[in-house]
Amino acid sequence: MTETLDPMADEVDQKQLAEQLLAQAKEQGVELMGPNGLLNQLTKNVLETALDAEMTEHLGYERHDAAGRGSGNSRNGTRSKTVLTEIGPVEIDVPRDLDSSFAPQIVKKRQRRLTGIDEIVLSLTAKGLTTGEVSAHFQDIYGATVSKDTISRITDKVVGEMTEWQNRPLERVYPVIFIDAVHVKVRDGQVTNRPMYVAIGVTVNGERDILGIWAGEGGEGAKFWLAVLTETKNRGVADVCIVVCDGLKGLPEAINTVWELAVVQTCIIHLIRNTFRFASRRYWDEMARDLKPVYTAPSESAAKERFTEFAGKWGGQYPAIVKMWDNAWSEFVPFLDYDVEIRRVICSTNAIESVNARYRRAVRARGHFPTEQAALKCLYLATRALDPTGKGKARWAMRWKPALNAFAITFEGRITPNGN
Repeated sequence: MTETLDPMADEVDQKQLAEQLLAQAKEQGVELMGPNGLLNQLTKNVLETALDAEMTEHLGYERHDAAGRGSGNSRNGTRSKTVLTEIGPVEIDVPRDLDSSFAPQIVKKRQRRLTGIDEIVLSLTAKGLTTGEVSAHFQDIYGATVSKDTISRITDKVVGEMTEWQNRPLERVYPVIFIDAVHVKVRDGQVTNRPMYVAIGVTVNGERDILGIWAGEGGEGAKFWLAVLTETKNRGVADVCIVVCDGLKGLPEAINTVWELAVVQTCIIHLIRNTFRFASRRYWDEMARDLKPVYTAPSESAAKERFTEFAGKWGGQYPAIVKMWDNAWSEFVPFLDYDVEIRRVICSTNAIESVNARYRRAVRARGHFPTEQAALKCLYLATRALDPTGKGKARWAMRWKPALNAFAITFEGRITPNGN
């Protein structure tokens, strides 16, 4: 008969063991944390037990086993080594063999950090901390000295991963792609503002997919966007139903050069935000209420009527707002033809804002970057932190199926669902 472990009993046993260890530590006056604390000693014992088991497997016999006599290789004592772990530095004794052929895997030769430490460094860097600030964090929290050069080497490991991510194959069709630029300061002789071009797609499975990050020069331009979108197409994106962008001059033409059938849609969120930039803050709430009937109107004619009312109320005080909406009207009105489910996807800002907020926080914390590569690395780490798989994917909306049906009907023959 095969015996099975009772998960509940196992959980109780672990709890009882923890209680016994804590009680024993309390009796002996041993602290929980610190160099000689309970967690430190437990980590040391677990690592040394694992290393000893690896040595037994390597030699083929247990310690003091007669089978080892005349085998040609045997244990040869230990050597001390300090490794940095998530709870701080831990000193361990690593077993050695006579012919020095033992290559441990739990803590490899010349390894001074457990893998969790690298993830902590990458996580802190993704939040915008500099190498100096990360080094200070380890000194303050763990009492461990980690040099700036070590931190740089850890973060440099992701450069190859970033290059692979940036050149990965993409989906054949995206119902929607959002494109925008994040501006960062780069010290290249002198500190200048540089646009970082970001494209975010919504897949036919309803996932947010960050397609890539590209470093540009000077101001944001349609010509560079043309190169970015062409590269995106070359990575497998044959068709896009809707491309949502800001009102950059020449951008609609660049988009339709790459994807002839794509509908160019002015980002509603950009329009609303730019509206507020021209107005006093005390009018924002009232202005938002007056604009809502415009972009929620059932048709273009109804939207035009609501906007005429808006212009009559606010045009005298803020003529620049009315002019801005008039200039963007031809790219705004396609939005009014869509099913309510498609509108919901285009106006769903949470998935975009979670990315933009993470980027802005990381960029703001750094102030400026020494090189373009450093800026790209920081933004990639922020992307990586959004998704443990490193792909920057997340569910766009819980109610994706109604939206998928609306896209399939509106863009008939262009949307093919896959998976579940």
